[in-house]
Amino acid sequence: MLSIYRILISLVFILSPLIIIYRIIKKKEDIKRFKEKFCFFSKKRGQGKLLWFHGASVGEIKSIIPIIEKLEQDKRINKILVTSNTLSSSKIIDQLKFKKTIHQFFPIDTYFLSKKFIDYWKPSLAFFIDSEIWPNMFLNLEKKNIPINLLNGRITKGTFSNWRLVPRLSKELFGKFKLCLCSSNESKRFLIKLGARKVKFFGNLKFSQSETDKIEINNYLKKYFNLKKTWCASSTHETEEYFCGKIHKELKKKYKNLLTIIIPRHVERVDSIISELKKLNLIIHTHLPKKKINKNTDIYIVNSYGKTKSFYNYCKNVFLGGSLINHGGQNPLEPARYGCNIIHGPNVDNFNEIYKFLNQNKMSKNISNQNEMLNILDNLFTKKISTKKIQKKINIIGKNILKTTYQEINLLLKNEI
Repeated sequence: MLSIYRILISLVFILSPLIIIYRIIKKKEDIKRFKEKFCFFSKKRGQGKLLWFHGASVGEIKSIIPIIEKLEQDKRINKILVTSNTLSSSKIIDQLKFKKTIHQFFPIDTYFLSKKFIDYWKPSLAFFIDSEIWPNMFLNLEKKNIPINLLNGRITKGTFSNWRLVPRLSKELFGKFKLCLCSSNESKRFLIKLGARKVKFFGNLKFSQSETDKIEINNYLKKYFNLKKTWCASSTHETEEYFCGKIHKELKKKYKNLLTIIIPRHVERVDSIISELKKLNLIIHTHLPKKKINKNTDIYIVNSYGKTKSFYNYCKNVFLGGSLINHGGQNPLEPARYGCNIIHGPNVDNFNEIYKFLNQNKMSKNISNQNEMLNILDNLFTKKISTKKIQKKINIIGKNILKTTYQEINLLLKNEI
C-alpha cells in the first residue's frame, strides 16, 4: 500500500504547478511563499534546539497557540517551527508576533521533499496535530530518530473505517507515534485499534484559551453595534451565507434595526458572497474599522482573519457554519468562551462530544431548516440568557487540559532535549 501511496503522491507532485496556479487564482495560495511547499524555504533555521508542530489549517493551529505561548518562555528551546497547508492558517501565526516561532508551508509529501525538509530543519521533536498522517514524512523522521507525537489527536468513525481497509499500513504508521494525546475517548479507542501504543486522553485542547486574546473593536463600531439588534453567522461556507441572508430578510420584518454579521471561513470568498447576497437586495458593508457605515446596512461582512473573538465579545447570538453542509461543523468552543448562544446545523460530526457538552449546559441549539432558525433567533432576541456559569466552567476545564498536556510535553522535552 505504501508503494501505491508513493505513486499517487508523485502524480500530485507532477500536477502541482497546475494546482498551485489554480489556487493562486482562487486566492488560496501565497504568490511569494508557495515555493515553501517545494522546500524552497523563506526562513533560516538558526542554531540550537527546534520543536516542530504541524496542523492542516486554522482550527488545528489555533488549538496549539496556548501551548506555543508556554514554550516561547522555555529557555531550552531556540526555535519553534509551525507548518500548515493553508494560507489562512499562516496569517494566524503572523498576527501573533511570536519571538521564537516561525511559520512555513508543509511540503508535498514525496520521499525526496520530506527528506529535504527534515535535513534542513533538523527538529528535536515533531508534533502532528489532530489527524495529520503523512507516510513519507513519518518514515524519514523515523530514519533520523526524531520522535513523532500526535497532539489533540482526532480519529472520526469515517477515518477509522478507511484506515481499517489497510491494516498493515495503519499499524506501521500509527505504531511510529512515541506519544498520542487524544481529543476524545472515541479517538483514543480508535487509535489503539489502529496500532498506536502510548495513548492518553486528558480532554480536547480546544477548550484551552490563548493568554494574549485581544478585543479589537473601536468605539465607533461599539456605538454602531449597540444601536442594532445583532446576530453573527461565523465560519460560514458556500451556500450558508445565502441561507443567512434569507433569515435576515425575514427577521427584519419584525426587527427594523437588525444587523447580521457574517464571518466567512475563507475570506477569499468575500466577493462571491457579496454577489450572492446582492441578489436578495441587501445593503452590505465590508469590515474597514475607520469607514463610516450606512445606518441602513443589513449585512456586515468581516473580510480578515483573526477577528472572531472581537465580534463574539459584542454579539452573543452566533450561528456556526460548516454545519448545514456536509462538512462536519466548526469548533464551537471559541464563541462559548465568550458566553454566546450557539446555533448550528445537523452536520457536526467533527465536534460531537463538544456539542453534547454545550447542549447539556443549554448553550447550543440544533436547526435543520429556515423556520427553526427564525424561531430560535426570535426567542433569543426577546430573552436574556445568562451564560456566566458555563463560561467559568469552560475556562476551568481548558486550564486543566492545558496544564496536563503541557506536563506531558515537558516530560518529552526532558527526555529528548
